[in-house]
Amino acid sequence: MARQMSYHEIREVFRRFHTSEPEPKGELEHVNAYTLVVAVALSAQATDAGVNKATRKLFAVADTPEKMLALGEEGLVEHIKTIGLFRQKAKNVMKLSQILVDEYDGEVPNSRAALQSLPGVGRKTANVVLNMWWRYPSQAVDTHIFRVGNRTGIAPGKDVVAVERAIEDNVPVDYALHAHHWLILHGRYICVARKPKCPACIINDLCPFEEKTQ
Repeated sequence: MARQMSYHEIREVFRRFHTSEPEPKGELEHVNAYTLVVAVALSAQATDAGVNKATRKLFAVADTPEKMLALGEEGLVEHIKTIGLFRQKAKNVMKLSQILVDEYDGEVPNSRAALQSLPGVGRKTANVVLNMWWRYPSQAVDTHIFRVGNRTGIAPGKDVVAVERAIEDNVPVDYALHAHHWLILHGRYICVARKPKCPACIINDLCPFEEKTQ
């Protein structure tokens, strides 16, 4: 675990991220809060590109819980069978759609606890939905953010919840809304797991990672 970055270093990191990409966007395609929940639930242990390829046709015919229930589990499976764990994910999507109809009048709730009560929706998924749809500064920590947070010392922590809290504590509030997107994109394309692209990194002079690649 790297040393904790100072406030001024972290502020400069996010100033550079903002300058480079003022409005970072999540890469999962969606048309409303419901399709975002479904897309994020489908993305577990799958790539965003793979999910998008499957959901383009799916969301054209099922963009509400009611339409998803009308499509049925086997109909859903036909659309998502290229995605890993598709059978379990199909069951979860059908169950969460039924709960949304029965308990929330077909609307997606916007509290973390209510979202996490839905089948197949964990804390990370709930945080993504709160951030991307309701623009709440929640921090969805995936493997990329966990790695970047610890490598850089921006948000060190032994588990994802510790890193999530460290981001909330350490990132200046004016950068909090987009913090997780900047960190995900940085981890996905620059600060990659095996051979981080340190020479191409816009924060390499601030980063305390000792094994910088040349």
